[in-house]
Amino acid sequence: MTMRSLKSAVAVLALLGLFVSGVPGARAGAVHDAGLFTTVLNRNDDGSTGVVNIGFGINFFGLNGGNQTTLFVNNNGNVTFNSSLSTFTPFSLISTGTPMIAPFFADVDTRNVGSDVVRYGQSSIGGHAVFGVNWINVGYYNSLATHLNSFQLIIIDRSDTGAGNFDFEFNYDAITWETGQASGGNASGLGGASARVGWSNGTNASFELNGSAVNGAFLDNNCPDGPTGLICHDRNSDILGQYIFSVRNGSVIPDPTPPTGVPFPGTLVLLGAGILGAGATTLLRRRAS
Repeated sequence: MTMRSLKSAVAVLALLGLFVSGVPGARAGAVHDAGLFTTVLNRNDDGSTGVVNIGFGINFFGLNGGNQTTLFVNNNGNVTFNSSLSTFTPFSLISTGTPMIAPFFADVDTRNVGSDVVRYGQSSIGGHAVFGVNWINVGYYNSLATHLNSFQLIIIDRSDTGAGNFDFEFNYDAITWETGQASGGNASGLGGASARVGWSNGTNASFELNGSAVNGAFLDNNCPDGPTGLICHDRNSDILGQYIFSVRNGSVIPDPTPPTGVPFPGTLVLLGAGILGAGATTLLRRRAS
């Protein structure tokens, strides 16, 4: 198969995947209701939205007085609350001063036509207001679409259980690359400083899923026997590839059990005061392409 025909095949598969996942209510793996989130973040590398309304208030460790109503959608697999984030090499979520939720913090690059774009928006699922972001069939730096990842973040209003309460889901259908080329990865998106998954309040509580920054840990080919392949395990869910976190009274509720089939759920850091490793993260700058 020639490189041209290979790229054409990848583009066709991407379109087919988008058609299946883009139908409201259709479930292809863990990603669901993808067609409800339709606002496009134009093709880019390291870009972000401006301030975006969530559609309801959330209490994420007391940010904005416990009524955070906006966020920034960042192309590189995360959302942040205080400002946009263009950093492409994933840094430790355990030691960052940036409040963020990161379903797959890595160097997403959607400039190649074989990649789809990031989509986001407000909607309603199961009678609850939601805000969702789709990274479905997305490529990696440097403008590559040889392999494509499909993952999703859904933030769910659970004010029915208390003011500011919410859940958030990390949903994964395909993880076939882990690193961009400017983060030490090869042309297949492997190796180097690989992806991190988790969240941080930027001060005294943070979490990384087991396998973060470990080469090959999150990939589909680490299933079904690998302990950390994202599509073959779950967290607080009976759907493989779905990881659910509940936030009540401003704090993420610790899980009573580890993810299915995973010997240890990840790294959870809770401190009484102080910033975890403030100033320790060096933000790398990509050379001009």
